[in-house]
Amino acid sequence: MTKCGYVSVVGRPNAGKSSLLNWLVGEKLTMVSHKANATRKRANIIVMHEDDQIIFVDTPGLHETEKLLNQFMLDEALKAMGDCDLILFLAPVTDKVTHYESFLEKNKKNVKHILLLTKIDNVSNKEVLEKMKEYEQFSDKYESIIPVSIKKATTHADILDDVVRHLPEHPYLFDPEIMTTEHMRDIFKEFIRESIFENISDEIPYETDVIIERVQEKEDLDVVKATIVVQKSTQKGMIIGKGATAIKRIGKDARIKIEKLTGRKCFLELFVSVKKGWTKDKKGLKELGYDVTL
Repeated sequence: MTKCGYVSVVGRPNAGKSSLLNWLVGEKLTMVSHKANATRKRANIIVMHEDDQIIFVDTPGLHETEKLLNQFMLDEALKAMGDCDLILFLAPVTDKVTHYESFLEKNKKNVKHILLLTKIDNVSNKEVLEKMKEYEQFSDKYESIIPVSIKKATTHADILDDVVRHLPEHPYLFDPEIMTTEHMRDIFKEFIRESIFENISDEIPYETDVIIERVQEKEDLDVVKATIVVQKSTQKGMIIGKGATAIKRIGKDARIKIEKLTGRKCFLELFVSVKKGWTKDKKGLKELGYDVTL
């Protein structure tokens, strides 16, 4: 009998969740940014490990905030934690254990979890061992603790072998050939958002979103029409840039990402629209797919 189950990947903002998942699946499927709180919604990433199927759930970072959009993001992460068979908690090696203690409080159903010590490339082996000793006081809480180095030392099996051990025996839930349950248009949206984060500074990326208006598959290329939504007229000007330089740069970056994933040429057409105060208004959030129930 094969094993199959859902594994939520959680941690504070910018803990390396999306980078880990892209590495595990061997494809860029989720948005990665050095800026915190880039991921807004749950996304399923499917990894086959030998004869077993793991459905990883990428989640927004665990954090506290009063902002409506951020409340939606926290709720997404908490739902993922409650609905899964196993949790991977990512703890950057330089973090204090207080982040982990906060996670334990939020894990209301006491779902079993593995602790991954991330970003160990930036510190010495001695510091890694010292941090592992710090977590020993919680050894009755986690199933195991694994130091993770995506750049060099860690292999996929180091993580996946341990994950599969804790999954239930179950037939596959999805076709083994697919890597994600996300629609291609949603991945395109995240690639455009990622390009905004990479090319526009400060808080503006957090107050933008993307609507995919149309995806047309022609014989030799994909035609994608998308609208970037901002909160203020001044932000629209900054997204477009002098002589449309900024939006051209965003479009070029996003197009390259799309083409790399699909293996096809892409014609990407971007527009910018102002939707005043959309991040602070429940109705505005719902129209963009963020149903805030709090």
